[in-house]
Amino acid sequence: MNYILNIETATKNCSVALSQNGDVIACKEIAEAGYSHAEKLHVFIEEILKENKLTFKDLSAIAISQGPGSYTGLRIGVSAAKGLCYSLDIPLIAIDTLEVLSRKLTMESGIIIPMIDARRMECYTAIFNNKHEKIREVKAEIIDENSFREITETIHFVGDGASKCKNILTDVKFVYHNEIVFPSANEMSKIAYDKYKKNDTVDVAYFEPFYLKDFMMTVSSK
Repeated sequence: MNYILNIETATKNCSVALSQNGDVIACKEIAEAGYSHAEKLHVFIEEILKENKLTFKDLSAIAISQGPGSYTGLRIGVSAAKGLCYSLDIPLIAIDTLEVLSRKLTMESGIIIPMIDARRMECYTAIFNNKHEKIREVKAEIIDENSFREITETIHFVGDGASKCKNILTDVKFVYHNEIVFPSANEMSKIAYDKYKKNDTVDVAYFEPFYLKDFMMTVSSK
C-alpha cells in the first residue's frame, strides 16, 4: 500500500488529502479570507493520519502543490512538506497548481482555463485540453476584452479568478463554472500517484515554489 499525503496551500484553501494507491481516503480543508494555513495545516495533517489509524511512518511520499499562487500560502505548504520529507526520508512530489484546479472540471469537448486571482485584473492561467493535458504554459496575464480571442473552441473557466472575466469576456464560447472554486488536495491524488510510480520527484533540499511573480510587500495605509 502506498499512502501519499497531498498538501494544497497555494490559495485561500488550506487543503490536505490522504490517498491510498491514488484514491482519496480522507480530505480536510478550509477556505478563509484571512489565510489560516499557519494555524490549520499541521492540525489537519495530524488529524487525518490519526483518524485513519496511520502514523507518519506509513507515508510513502508527500505531494505539494507548487504554485503559482499566494506567496505566503506556498511558503507555508512547501516548508511543511520539505520538513516531513527530511525527517521521514521519503520523496517529495511537486504538482502544478493550475493542473490541480483544471481537474475540478470533466468535459467531453472544449478547453479548460483554470484561473487563480492575482489581484486587480490579473490572473494566473494556463490552458488544458479536455484530458487535462497542458497545451499552453502558465502565465500571469491581465484580462481584457481581447483575452483568448485567438481560441475558437469552447472555453471553460474555473477558479476564483473567473469572476473578473464575466463582464468582460461575454462571447458565447466562454462558459463559467462555479466561480469561487479553489484548488484542492483531492484532485492532487491521482497525479501524485502517477508521478510516484515513475519516480518523478524533486530534490527536497533545492525545491522552491513556483511563484511566477516576485513577492510584493505593501505598506499599510494606517
